[in-house]
Amino acid sequence: MFLKSILAAGTAAVALSAVSASADGMGGIKEFRIGILGGENEADRLRSNECIKTRFEELLGVPVSLYPAADYAGVMEGLLGGNLDYAQLGASGYAGVYLENPDAVTPILTVQQVDGSTGYYSVMVARADSGIKTIEDMKGKRLGFADPNSTSGYLIPSVALPKQGYDVNSFFGSTSFSGGHEQNVIAVLNGDVDAGVTWVSGVGEWDEGYSNGNLRKMVDKGLLDMNDIVQIWQSPLIPNGPNVVSNALPQEVKDAVKASLLALPKDDPECFYSSEAGEAQGYVEVDPSFYETVIDARRAKLTN
Repeated sequence: MFLKSILAAGTAAVALSAVSASADGMGGIKEFRIGILGGENEADRLRSNECIKTRFEELLGVPVSLYPAADYAGVMEGLLGGNLDYAQLGASGYAGVYLENPDAVTPILTVQQVDGSTGYYSVMVARADSGIKTIEDMKGKRLGFADPNSTSGYLIPSVALPKQGYDVNSFFGSTSFSGGHEQNVIAVLNGDVDAGVTWVSGVGEWDEGYSNGNLRKMVDKGLLDMNDIVQIWQSPLIPNGPNVVSNALPQEVKDAVKASLLALPKDDPECFYSSEAGEAQGYVEVDPSFYETVIDARRAKLTN
């Protein structure tokens, strides 16, 4: 699957020719490979992360390539297989990598919301004209999930909803995966599902799609008018996903990447906004312990 993702990212890899690969960069590395999760179309993902690519090329002195995987699993497999050096993961994606190989990557940072929190929410939305106003109205109807490896787009709803009395397999008429967060909301708008789950900061203005998250990004791109949807469910707070680096990298490279990202909100606010899907306060340091609850939830799903 990762090979398919790499082939799909051929246009991004052309940029390698812009920087000479003959000389070693920081720590003796010859390249730096960034994995980008699925969730929106490839062109938008590349555009949102182009400034990060340029920043790391200047920092590390080596070619930097962007690999927009077709789905979450592509990035996870790339990290596990040593084919990627850095990625922003959801908490569930990191948990999946950790459970497969706890020594593959290190979580270094996570984003801090505008209110200072380090969490976000899974929300369920329906069309405003559907007559669906609450989760109770979804009995027997079609629910869309984003991706099997998404925290807010699958793992947390699949755990939280049954605890609240809504068994996913019996309460809803059907469930399906739309392929990503943007695709899931579009499926709601198109009437392919009656409601779908996605991720939001949960702070800020509703009509702007909150301060950041998938809804904010879709509003910014002109793909969504918030008057067209209603929110009918919200999860408990979820730990923000981590920026991770491969443990195969030299320590000085890992340290430099971390320091550069910590400086990003002040150095280049536009790049920070673009790469983080909206407004946020900055980054804070994290380690694996920050994700223990999500790791436990994912481990429990594997044993069920």
